Amino acid sequence: MFNWTEVGAKYVGIVNSLIVTCRLHQVDPYDYLVDVLQRVGEHPASRVAELTPRHWKQHFAGQPLRSALHTRAVA
Repeated sequence: MFNWTEVGAKYVGIVNSLIVTCRLHQVDPYDYLVDVLQRVGEHPASRVAELTPRHWKQHFAGQPLRSALHTRAVA
């Protein structure tokens, strides 16, 4: 709603769409984005559909790539 430019609004819309799609498919948006942003450079372009939230959940959600900053609470 409050963006400096139309281009900025376009990219905000794209990111919001990804986040809402993650939530729709019960995918943690943080885990998804961290994993996909690390994976996208080496993933074959012919299989790019695997990186959409719905397919990512089936293929990669079990073992997502983590950020070096990721910490897990010890139970």
